[in-house]
Amino acid sequence: MSKENNTVETSLSDLLQIRRDKLQTLVDNGKNPFELTSYPVDAYAAEIRENYTDGEEKRTVRIAGRIMSRRIMGKASFAHVMDNTGTMQVYVRRDDVGEDVYKEDFKKWDIGDIIGVEGFVFKTQTGEISVHATSLTLLAKSLLPLPEKFHGLTNQDLRYRQRYVDLIVNPEVKDTFVKRSLILREIRNYLDSKGFLEVDTPILTPFEIGASARPFKTHHNTLDMDMFLRIETELYLKRLIVGGFDKVYEVGRIFRNEGMDTKHNPEFTTIELYQAYTDYKGMMDLVIEMNTMLAEKICGSTKITYQGKEIDMGNWEKLTMVEAVKKYADVDYYAWESDEDARNCAKEKHVEVPKDATKGTVLVEFFDAYVEENLIQPTIIYDYPVENSPLAKKKPSDPAFTERFEYFINATEFGNAFSELNDPIDQKERFEKQVAKKRAEEPNTTAQVDYDYVTALEYGLAPTGGLGFGIDRLVMLLTDSASIRDVLLFPTMKNID
Repeated sequence: MSKENNTVETSLSDLLQIRRDKLQTLVDNGKNPFELTSYPVDAYAAEIRENYTDGEEKRTVRIAGRIMSRRIMGKASFAHVMDNTGTMQVYVRRDDVGEDVYKEDFKKWDIGDIIGVEGFVFKTQTGEISVHATSLTLLAKSLLPLPEKFHGLTNQDLRYRQRYVDLIVNPEVKDTFVKRSLILREIRNYLDSKGFLEVDTPILTPFEIGASARPFKTHHNTLDMDMFLRIETELYLKRLIVGGFDKVYEVGRIFRNEGMDTKHNPEFTTIELYQAYTDYKGMMDLVIEMNTMLAEKICGSTKITYQGKEIDMGNWEKLTMVEAVKKYADVDYYAWESDEDARNCAKEKHVEVPKDATKGTVLVEFFDAYVEENLIQPTIIYDYPVENSPLAKKKPSDPAFTERFEYFINATEFGNAFSELNDPIDQKERFEKQVAKKRAEEPNTTAQVDYDYVTALEYGLAPTGGLGFGIDRLVMLLTDSASIRDVLLFPTMKNID
């Protein structure tokens, strides 16, 4: 065993020096591992186990990975080597690899070192499928020790900052990100099968739009102009519908200069999609079908467990916002004869609303105060007031409301959809009101109306249904992860300094 494995009280600085001394010895002996450029891997741990059959002819393999444990036993030893698919036990015998390699190399290597192993597959007396080594190669020297075996990397903040270590010592973390990739693949497969075209639109935009989300600002030196990281992909995608594409979607990185909590990160991923000649009801059908499919593909059933709660992804409730507020707050929107009646009702129920709040604004505040927390099972809330839906088409039967819905699971909003507003005159008026409101609330804002988008609408936007949903929250749900940081490989963190 190495000095660092035998000396419990050795300081961290001593451990680091020991490993650097070992590296220097390797270099002095012409064995610098960092000079190696490749290793001919032809097998992986999971595949070896899956394909092994008792009594099979000895199969020669080359595997590579990180030493996760060792058990030195005189003339023979065992090690566990972790590759991309899992860990494989390696049996190392002095007489097979040579005394010099066994004594001067293998016995002096450290936990965390990356090695290549050539040997044959066999099953030990205890029934563990293993590789009997015939040659060993040190591929990279680990100069920092891994967290100790039984406690691993448990400091949550450090796990996020050093995700590379987290992935090494906490295998279940890797599983989460494998599932994230699978979720994205299945969504793409689903949309592609429906005839949608994946596209890319600009991340840098020329000005701040009037939406409530706060953007990140930067400066383009060559053009000598301020630019903004996008807060949505919507307006560019709808320009493409104007241009003649019937179905488009984008897996897009979005940036919002706002607060952070278990459901919010300044940088996150959404999927937005738009389909000509359909409406928000068409988007409802798509949401239900796609999410049911994802639960079955990723979790094996439409019934999943999230943070101890069973959620049935195959059973969706649909309520208008008016119906939801009536159900959970016992307040009837249609009993209000005026905006003042609505404000008085809010006061009686101790719901805070702006002094000039309209009936629609009050309805939304009641929804936030009473309804959302109850929406544990998948629920579609539709027909939103026009006051908070600047891009949605008004309902022909009731212009106070729009053809918009959001869907909620575990008291969390997962997506937002519209029958898209395609009247350029109405759109321009709503944009201008939105920007005026933002300038009144934030005097230093640079928000502008996107008049080019209005121009696009003037050329004609077909009746269109649109949907946007967050990938990160969806991955949280399908991997039973409590925080958005658990499903982002490198979440935004404050500098330690």
